[in-house]
Amino acid sequence: MVLVAAATMLTGLYGRKVRSTSDFLVASRTLGPRWNAAAISGEYLSAASFLGIAGLVLKGGADALWYPVGFTAGYVALLLFVAAPLRRSGAYTLPDFAEARLGSVGLRRVCTIFVIVIGWLYLVPQMQGAGLTLHAVTGQPQWVGAAVVMAIVTFNIYTGWMRSITIVQAFQYWIKLTTLAIPVFVLLIHNAGEDPGLRDSLSAPAPPYFSHAADITLDHDVVLEVAQPMLIKAVGSQDGQPANGTVVWLPGEHWVAKNTRLHFDAGSRAPVVRGAVLDNDKWLRPLGNGDHPLLATYSLIVALLLGTMGLPHVLGRYYTDPDGRAARRTTLLVLSLLGVFYLFPMASGWLARLYLPELLVNGNTDAALLLLPRAALGGWPGLLLGGLIAAGAFAAFVSAGTGLVVSIAGALSTEVLPDRLRDFRAATAAAWSVPLAFVLAVSSLDLAQGVGLAFAVAASSFCPLLVLGIWWRGLTDAGAAAGILAGGGLAFAAVLPAAAGVLSPGWQAMLAQPAVFTVPLAFLTMVVVSHRTSDRVPADVSRILLRLHAPDRLGLSEERDLGQLGARVGMAALSRMRGGRHRR
Repeated sequence: MVLVAAATMLTGLYGRKVRSTSDFLVASRTLGPRWNAAAISGEYLSAASFLGIAGLVLKGGADALWYPVGFTAGYVALLLFVAAPLRRSGAYTLPDFAEARLGSVGLRRVCTIFVIVIGWLYLVPQMQGAGLTLHAVTGQPQWVGAAVVMAIVTFNIYTGWMRSITIVQAFQYWIKLTTLAIPVFVLLIHNAGEDPGLRDSLSAPAPPYFSHAADITLDHDVVLEVAQPMLIKAVGSQDGQPANGTVVWLPGEHWVAKNTRLHFDAGSRAPVVRGAVLDNDKWLRPLGNGDHPLLATYSLIVALLLGTMGLPHVLGRYYTDPDGRAARRTTLLVLSLLGVFYLFPMASGWLARLYLPELLVNGNTDAALLLLPRAALGGWPGLLLGGLIAAGAFAAFVSAGTGLVVSIAGALSTEVLPDRLRDFRAATAAAWSVPLAFVLAVSSLDLAQGVGLAFAVAASSFCPLLVLGIWWRGLTDAGAAAGILAGGGLAFAAVLPAAAGVLSPGWQAMLAQPAVFTVPLAFLTMVVVSHRTSDRVPADVSRILLRLHAPDRLGLSEERDLGQLGARVGMAALSRMRGGRHRR
């Protein structure tokens, strides 16, 4: 991890070259598709991708495969509907695009608020993943990992933002792929030489079993599900009663208190935490767990497929492409890079089901990838491969955290702080301080749950704005603002109680993934309100849409035309979009 941190900072210094707003914000739009695709992939592969996917597969089985599929397929929607027109808009940020397209400072402010909210929601899992990784490797408190990652992120941003960070993130994609692929290949080869009965157990109508005796001390309260009567040794508190010896658990759910120590003999079947798939045969089948599984699956697909195009730190990357054609090529390359990467976390989750049943007991499934080499191999090979994975995970947190902090700080410095470049650097501290405070206050939050919340809000707010803003001339500023507030606001309000676990099982299943309701609501609200306020359709909408959709060879998407696109929004906005705010 020290080597990754040092290489990251040195790469950032190597790429430093900032002279103007265009350089500072979008690397003067000179990045080729290969560099930009690797940078997008490096930035996009976050804690949920590196650690969370393996943990989700361990816990949820086939249903969890929709996460890597959705994370990747989101770029198909981005390619088809948004990538090239967004680049031709000439804007620097998503609020810039909204103001230039619809001529409303108020809409810009609404977009800015959602950029900050989505960024904070996405940044929390990155910090928690960093804390989990450093704790697993060194035993340090989890807040230390979050603080170290934010220190490296701040250094990278101070050295020059987009040009520097593009090199850093492209470099880190290959770090993450290498540090994950090598251990997984070794583990798969090792598993091929194991007893075939171990692999065959994954299709048995029974829970996973412990291949060796295990002692587990719980670091938080859990509710465990048992498939058949079993004897365990417990020291602590279970089902509201003190325990100090052998206890009998009947089929059903059992509450176990924090700090309770459980002992399982070799060959014992593992109880699993509430929410995990109990039997292995159901684990292999889709729709095998939970209430309303089909509804939850469709809602997850909608959130991931449409949420990608609403993530501000992803969209910001497309402003660095030279033209719309390059933006499309970048997206195609991203699909290839992500498709290769996601093969390895999925394989890791399958292996973890064999070697790490204890994580299904204590609920710490996000640590599966970090602990897998030691559990499967042991000795120095396990330590070496575990350290390699930890280094890759650390790179994931740094690259994703950098893009998120850039988006949040850019919104804060542009809309809140005075007109100086150094205020962006001051905004950087504000951008990560709020999520860090949340991480310090909350002891545990599932990584994928936090990322899923960000995707749901992004899909319900910015996706309708971009699709209708690019493809429908009838959109108005009032309609866009109403749709963002209705869809994004409802998604945010729905997932918070679901994440807190205070809902009944039926409501939990419906609200934990609200995108299937909130995305159509956002589109419908934008269309209805826009029809009711049709007198607010911008007078120059035809010229703007021509700019967005005209072939690049016509030259309408050159950066020099930015003033034409934003002529109606006033000199202050024009100065901001052309570089006046940040020019030194």
